[in-house]
Amino acid sequence: MRRIRKAVFPVAGLGTRFLPATKAIPKEMLTVVDRPVIQHVVDEARAAGIEHLIFVTGRNKGAIEDHFDQGYELERTLAERGKLRELEELRRDSPKAGETSFTRQQAPLGLGHAVWCAREIVGDEPFAVLLPDMLHHGREPCLKGMIDAFEAQPSNIIAVSEVPMSETHQYGILGVGPPGRRGLMPVNSMVEKPPQGTAPSNLMVSGRYILEPGVFSILETQPRGAGGEIQLTDAMITLARARPFNAFRFEGRIFDTGTKLGFLAANLAYALERPDLGPALRDELRAILSPAGQKR
Repeated sequence: MRRIRKAVFPVAGLGTRFLPATKAIPKEMLTVVDRPVIQHVVDEARAAGIEHLIFVTGRNKGAIEDHFDQGYELERTLAERGKLRELEELRRDSPKAGETSFTRQQAPLGLGHAVWCAREIVGDEPFAVLLPDMLHHGREPCLKGMIDAFEAQPSNIIAVSEVPMSETHQYGILGVGPPGRRGLMPVNSMVEKPPQGTAPSNLMVSGRYILEPGVFSILETQPRGAGGEIQLTDAMITLARARPFNAFRFEGRIFDTGTKLGFLAANLAYALERPDLGPALRDELRAILSPAGQKR
């Protein structure tokens, strides 16, 4: 069995739902409290033992590369001003030399194409994919649980979370069998945004994957699917005909920061659990939600 050492982060999206905020700033650099969204997702990957971070970028995404680089001038200024706590936090978050790679998706051809763009860096080994829009907020990092399950039962693994049946048409949905080792459920069907009333379950694909490298050869010739894009789901359906797939149920809350409501909810959830912000924020929310506050 080969360890999961590498993770792919598709970060080439335009972020049009957040215009004009994302006109000059990558959507992945918008902050949830005081950390960019992409930093939260990288934190999850590193907590799971990922050693190599692979970013699939596009135009105007240089700020992401700069964020994960060392800022010598900033670090020197912090040291000179005695801001050692801030300096230590910056250094702790910075990947070491050689731990990051950046490759370009030249055209917006879909998630499957973005993953395929990382093929030469991933090589011939199983790897993780983390969609940066989806923040998984729970007691245990989602990817760590998936990797622990992979080590007990090597296979392709897709993280899932329950949604109301009335909302299944908005997501990729998996049909699964009874849970086995480590709670893994064998996948017996995958459907991208099924029409209402036809979903095989209420388990949505939540943006975390462990995939075997065989998916790259499928994506190489994968025809365009929904939206005229090369869909990762289509490639996984093909791979599942020959290789085992399992679903991993994430026990926690998922915030889709690619939507305005999900982004705002994530900021509240992450801030409320912090001892330096939570108590004062609760007071502010009570004041805003009070009858007097709503009349202002």
